Amino acid sequence: MKTLPSDPWHLAGRTLHSRLLVGTGKYANLEQTRAAIAESGAEIVTVAVRRVDFSQKQTVLDALDRNRHILLPNTAGCFTAEDAIRYANLGREAGLGDLVKLEVIGDPRTLFPDNQATLQAAKVLVADGFVVLPYIGDDPVLCSKLQDLGCAAVMPLGAPIGSGLGIRNPFNLQIILEQATVPVLVDAGVGTASDAAIALELGCTAVLMNTAIAGAKDPVRMARAMRLAVQAGREAFLAGRIARKLHAAASSPLTGLLA
Repeated sequence: MKTLPSDPWHLAGRTLHSRLLVGTGKYANLEQTRAAIAESGAEIVTVAVRRVDFSQKQTVLDALDRNRHILLPNTAGCFTAEDAIRYANLGREAGLGDLVKLEVIGDPRTLFPDNQATLQAAKVLVADGFVVLPYIGDDPVLCSKLQDLGCAAVMPLGAPIGSGLGIRNPFNLQIILEQATVPVLVDAGVGTASDAAIALELGCTAVLMNTAIAGAKDPVRMARAMRLAVQAGREAFLAGRIARKLHAAASSPLTGLLA
């Protein structure tokens, strides 16, 4: 079988090969976390700074191989720009690095992001030397503002966090992709493998997920399914799908038929 050509992508000077990013929350234990992350093939793994108790002997960080995985601290649970900035700095001071997934939640029930506060926090963090990956709504205007500001990528949601609803607005994502000058990573809303494949088929650079894997009946098996789905979606995007048509088109030529 022919080996597929290498298809890397780039983020803030890093060359990456996996287009699946995963989280570390909601697993039953550290052993399950390790197994699922390994099966996913993810190179970037995100951890909520607010949920790491550095006073404990063992934390979720112990599930990660820092030689194999790039740690992406996130500001999950922050509801103001000021809090997000503070926790990004706390993560850096704790040795988690300059890479940060910026989350500023605007509504505790829907967990939709506060786009204005996210923009405000991004300005401060970029100026302070952070490599910022903002989680935002699927707003093409805001995505343009954030990339112009110097964010290393944009991370529009596919659907509300943890909803499992899949890609609800592919049309906005297509607009974001048309104008993007940085990687576009779908973040939140993925429920199953077909959702991940759709994100990559649309042309998104990568997809980040947590609940879809950790909340599955068999998280390790779902991690494998997501890895394969992301690969399939990317290959389909590169191959180029056929045009949609209202009416049928014969698969075989209609000329030269036997009488």
